[in-house]
Amino acid sequence: MIDSPQIKIAIASGKGGTGKTLVSTNLLYTLQQQEYRVTLVDCDAEEPNDLVFLKGNLLSVEEVTQKVPVIDESKCTFCGKCHDYCAYNAIFLLPPAKIIQVIEDLCHGCGACSVACEFDAISEKNVSLGSVSQYSIGDKALTIEARMKVGVFSPVNVIKAAIKKAGNEGIVIMDAPPGTSCPFIHTVAKADFVILVTEPTPFGLSDLKQSIETLKTMNKKYGVIINRAGMGDQGVYEYLKEERIPLLMEIPFDRSIAMHYSKGELVAKENQKFRNELLMMFNSIVEKWN
Repeated sequence: MIDSPQIKIAIASGKGGTGKTLVSTNLLYTLQQQEYRVTLVDCDAEEPNDLVFLKGNLLSVEEVTQKVPVIDESKCTFCGKCHDYCAYNAIFLLPPAKIIQVIEDLCHGCGACSVACEFDAISEKNVSLGSVSQYSIGDKALTIEARMKVGVFSPVNVIKAAIKKAGNEGIVIMDAPPGTSCPFIHTVAKADFVILVTEPTPFGLSDLKQSIETLKTMNKKYGVIINRAGMGDQGVYEYLKEERIPLLMEIPFDRSIAMHYSKGELVAKENQKFRNELLMMFNSIVEKWN
């Protein structure tokens, strides 16, 4: 195997549907063709879909759990300290009626309530948040899928477990959740470089600006791919020029690309030009910003 660069790249956007999965899966394929060691982590735990395009063999499945409190009402004095210590309002308390209940969907497993309780009335149990599955994609690539359990309040712990599973060896690509909230932040926090995928429309520009402002506060290196280039307007291009933000690549508004994508096919497998452009972009990231 050829020695692989050591780098973690997050593929992100301010909104869904811009092409993050298109870039992530095809970049994995492109780097795999270079015989690099590469792992793709699907961090969109609420609706992961990278495996639609990557037909892998399942290697392992690990459950992700979280400790949540269990309150023994026979020991509880209903003093309210656990309720006061909880920053997430996960403990419902009515002292006069002697009613206390843990709202598990709001609990973040921080353990503050256990520390607060002076009467040994709180124990803990494991609650399933989701799973992390690892798949082999050929001989030189892996895909790790974070999948949140239906009804769980936040995917953050599942995402963090998936990223940890990927390790630090070789190239790690993280297909981030859309938006700029906690799941996005916890994904890009581990990245050496962030690729923001946008589209040349007013909505694309608005969400791109939000993403960039967030990355600035995190001191992250980033660049932009414009997908569906040729449609829309020039707003995104003007913004990138004014702010001196690197334009890494343009993906044309092309019927054949949309057709391959709609069929769950890798565009880079069918389109040599697209594959070469992805490789050139990756090499420039490694050389200029890593």
